[in-house]
Amino acid sequence: MSDAPSSVDTDHASALHEHLRGQTEAMLDLLERLVRIESPTSDPQAQQKVQSVLADRLAALGFRIQTARGGTTADGDPVGNHLIAFPENRSSETPVQLLLGHGDTVWPHGTLESTVPFEIDREKGVVQGPGVFDMKAGLTQMIFALEALTHLGVDVPVQPIVMVSADEEIGSPTGTRHIERLAPCCDRALVVEPALGLDGKIKTERKGSGRFHIHVKGKSAHAGLDPESGSSAILELSHVVQRLHDLNDPKAGISVNVGTIGGGTRPNVVAAESTAEVDVRITTKEQAEAVEHAIRSIEPTVPETKMTIEGGISRLPMSQTPASRALWQHARTTAERIGLSLDSGRSGGVSDGNTAARFTPTLDGLGPVGDGAHARHEFCYIDAMAERSTILALLIASPATETLLEANRTAKIEMG
Repeated sequence: MSDAPSSVDTDHASALHEHLRGQTEAMLDLLERLVRIESPTSDPQAQQKVQSVLADRLAALGFRIQTARGGTTADGDPVGNHLIAFPENRSSETPVQLLLGHGDTVWPHGTLESTVPFEIDREKGVVQGPGVFDMKAGLTQMIFALEALTHLGVDVPVQPIVMVSADEEIGSPTGTRHIERLAPCCDRALVVEPALGLDGKIKTERKGSGRFHIHVKGKSAHAGLDPESGSSAILELSHVVQRLHDLNDPKAGISVNVGTIGGGTRPNVVAAESTAEVDVRITTKEQAEAVEHAIRSIEPTVPETKMTIEGGISRLPMSQTPASRALWQHARTTAERIGLSLDSGRSGGVSDGNTAARFTPTLDGLGPVGDGAHARHEFCYIDAMAERSTILALLIASPATETLLEANRTAKIEMG
């Protein structure tokens, strides 16, 4: 395959890599600063503190900082505002790209002092702590990639817009609309979520997901004196759970999981109500439509019970397109120029990359290499931070995606 065009020659790519290797300790300092600002999604003020640290670094690079409104979830819970940074002096004719990350974590306040301390283990070559892997190391690497490009005077033909959301860990209920506003205007999206697996795969595909809430109403009765006069909502829900389970198709990548159930009041009372929360994962848009239709078509079978089904597919799968394949091929070639090997894969999880990919070619998993997202052993590899930051910097400095796509077409013609 012929080399894809690049805005950075091999010598400058090596210089970027060497520069960022020299910034490893500074990266760890910024990462520690971000991690020590515990920022659960539920705390809007904590999101602002994380964003303030990032905003200062971005403003020093010539970005204009904006605050995009958060708001509340459907349940009325507060959500912090989102950070969006635009190039200050961009011409309206210059194409733009979207760099996506999030500052919220799943960890509650007090985690650092109780269960998951911040720790740099030089012997193992890892850094640990709540939110290190998912995804404050990714934010750190993004900042240093942008700073390195400026420091070395590298031309960036597609100007970056940065968005750091405040609610990704709960499905981006308020952040999604801002991504939907920005992504259609962008040549591509680069997402600094954690890499896939310990070998650092780029996420070129993601499953889609949905949540459904099922509420069954029956009729209560005394379980000993007059059970026949009741209609058990729990019995009906048991039938529904089996029908939901039958929708699973592992070979096709479809999973339907009843994660929580509830209902009833006492053992001697026929249950008048029951509920279930259902998680759905799919790999194609067609599967999303078919599974949602199947779930909504479920009807109660126990006499005198009624059922309501709320929710739906909230994030469509992130699938590959010719343009996203060209972007991935360019990423792999870019990594090879600094002596690194990249592979790709599909993630079962979802991210804001799912949303961006509906509008523009998207690469996800460009953040840290490690393991333990949402787990107490969460960590990332220290040496990989400079490598991933270099790859990100080189991708940021790449030509417009259409140029990469055309190079891919030309290579195929030459090979054919």
